Amino acid sequence: MANHFVSNYQKLPKKRCGILGATGAVGQRFILLLSEHPYLEISTIGASERSAGKSYAEAAQWRQSEPIPATVANMAVQECRPELFKGCDIIFSGLNTTKAQEVELAFAGLYPVFSNASMYRMDPLTPLVVPTVNLAHMGLITAQQQHLKSEGKGFLVTNSNCAVTGIVIPFAALQAKFGRILEVSVVTLQALSGAESKIETEACKILGSLSPEKNQVMPQQMRVSAACNRVPVLDGHTACVSLRFATRPPPNVLAVEAALQSYISEAQTIGCYSAPAQAIVVHKDPTRPQPRLDRNMERGYAVSVGRVREDESGIFDIKFVALSHNIIIGAAGSSVLNCEAAILKGYC
Repeated sequence: MANHFVSNYQKLPKKRCGILGATGAVGQRFILLLSEHPYLEISTIGASERSAGKSYAEAAQWRQSEPIPATVANMAVQECRPELFKGCDIIFSGLNTTKAQEVELAFAGLYPVFSNASMYRMDPLTPLVVPTVNLAHMGLITAQQQHLKSEGKGFLVTNSNCAVTGIVIPFAALQAKFGRILEVSVVTLQALSGAESKIETEACKILGSLSPEKNQVMPQQMRVSAACNRVPVLDGHTACVSLRFATRPPPNVLAVEAALQSYISEAQTIGCYSAPAQAIVVHKDPTRPQPRLDRNMERGYAVSVGRVREDESGIFDIKFVALSHNIIIGAAGSSVLNCEAAILKGYC
């Protein structure tokens, strides 16, 4: 599972982690990812009041194919209150939106919080980070801490909506090579385990630029039209994308495929433990990507792209299909990878 670029993680001290919303779908994935992590260890788990006091095995309606890790099964579930998470170095949040609004800021005043919830994604001082795209936006943390008057190293970083993640990673690769994307049309086929999309707003913030003062993100000017659909697939979000570049003439199919395949993110180069060896995997087989075959590519941390072709209508320049694991790179895995990057960058 180790990253292929550098191995800074081997020298890092262990961090004690708390998980909020630990019994839900994203919380269960946090449990699995952290139970095998070399320097992030689970010390406290939190859920609703009705689960508090029970063992994790009793409280969780476990829906993963892997069994509950033995180190967690008998751990007592706590209520999601900061004073019950003393001793934690880092907090991961899999709370739903309503609960996150009440709880996350209280924790962020004391702890580094990495959240999958949507409540604060568009807050001007909250970094909205897809780890293989825009780690630079963590530069907002200092301004956020000053605003929150947080104690110690407390802050809040969010990852994006699961459907957004699978498209902004290819967008970042293409813009790095060919310049700005002007217009996008996206039709998603989202797995049952996903949530509603925020494609139009979140994508523009993620692809935006951090101000010189590092106190705001200036969203990218990009027109996005999205239609989102739920399909009977357990895991894996598929997106059918058409886009138009500012550059004229636009790149051809071979150039686009090469740019996607060769993309290397900062998360890879700084040596994040969970970073994929390849952030984007390009398929030549016209029947790929498929959720059943490709959702776990690079352990679920990569985006699979296929059917790259020119738009014969001339309305757009390029079309492709992208597939991402909505619970790993689209949710819990993004939070874990964001945390690893924040540690390596000295934020926590």
